[in-house]
Amino acid sequence: MKALAVRFVLPTLLLALCGAPLLAEDWPRFRGPTGQGISAETNLPTQWSATENIAWKTPIPGQGWSSPIVAGDRVFVTTAADNGISCRVLCLDRKTGQILWNKEVFQQTLKRKEGKNSFATPTPVTDGSLVYAVFCDGSIAALDFAGNIVWTYREYKYYSQHGLGNSPILYENLLIMCYDPSNETGDKQVGWKIPWDKALLLALDKKTGQEKWRGKRGLSRIAHVTPVIIRDNDKPLMISAAGDTVQAHDPNTGDLIWRIYGQGEGLVPSPVVGDGLVFSPSGFEKPTIRAIRLGGVGDVTKTHIAWEQTAHVPMLSSFVFANHLLFTIKEDGFAMCLDPKTGKPLWQQRIGGNHCASPIFADGRIYFLSEQGESTIIEAVPEFKLIAKNSINETCQASFAVSQKQLFIRSDRNLFCIGK
Repeated sequence: MKALAVRFVLPTLLLALCGAPLLAEDWPRFRGPTGQGISAETNLPTQWSATENIAWKTPIPGQGWSSPIVAGDRVFVTTAADNGISCRVLCLDRKTGQILWNKEVFQQTLKRKEGKNSFATPTPVTDGSLVYAVFCDGSIAALDFAGNIVWTYREYKYYSQHGLGNSPILYENLLIMCYDPSNETGDKQVGWKIPWDKALLLALDKKTGQEKWRGKRGLSRIAHVTPVIIRDNDKPLMISAAGDTVQAHDPNTGDLIWRIYGQGEGLVPSPVVGDGLVFSPSGFEKPTIRAIRLGGVGDVTKTHIAWEQTAHVPMLSSFVFANHLLFTIKEDGFAMCLDPKTGKPLWQQRIGGNHCASPIFADGRIYFLSEQGESTIIEAVPEFKLIAKNSINETCQASFAVSQKQLFIRSDRNLFCIGK
């Protein structure tokens, strides 16, 4: 399938996917075209139920918490069948929900994971020609849109006390995956509770699967953070985070540009960027939201942290930066809107439910999705203004996808397409 030469532009700093051009309404990776949960779509649905305003609902075999992605009239998800051993990529018709193909790419040896995690949690990514999928053991597969395997990469053997939770990204001709593991043999505290230097940032040629570079973090700990690519003074930066650190690397070479220290491990939320600041939490131990100024070199912990906020810090859900406001949701359903310049809460509201999925911004609204399958829609403004609540009454941990005026929600049993 050919893709149209359309680039995505946002009114904040630089944010671009930096991969091959895609359809303007595609949702090609975790958290959408920019990796920040922002959609340019309008006229999205605000009312639905398990049976109302549903274009289609398709059962997804196996288990997995990868989020759906959309490229034109193709929807992709991953799953792990045979109790997690069989790693599979599924392609569905966006218009009908029909499963066009269900391909096993390889089998994995099962290792430890946390209860909320799955053996197919990383969200796939596509450039409009190939789709790339990563599974719990760290293995990667590239397939064409007909379901043919183009290449696989299985050289890196991943292990983490938590399993694998972050997703791959594309930058120009590179597929980039961050591995922030912990020790598999000997002292299991190493890499998890005790910092080590074994984290790996890996870039592969997206056409062949050949290694192009390996990047290092230095001392860090376990994490599941999907990076974002931005531009700072017209130079590309890959912003990522792990236990004890937020970092910027050159996505062309893997070289470390700057870093800050912030104590914490088990970090999950992906960073967001806006108004010249990077926003990231610190994970467990000392939960803190930090705003980091761009433009630094080396260790900028003492010079580039703009502010810190320790109240209601999300451990699982990523932030949304929209309308020059920062929106967050904690696992217990406590939502906040922060002034991104100061970190001061503008409003705080418990919206209910438990939350793993990352919210999105579209059509002037913030969409939250709880584990109980209830969506809460609010206006993206400095006051709490509820628009609607809707429920599909199924367990949800994957995040929304948005494309062609439709919303896509994956539950533990089905993939829903909401809208006309």
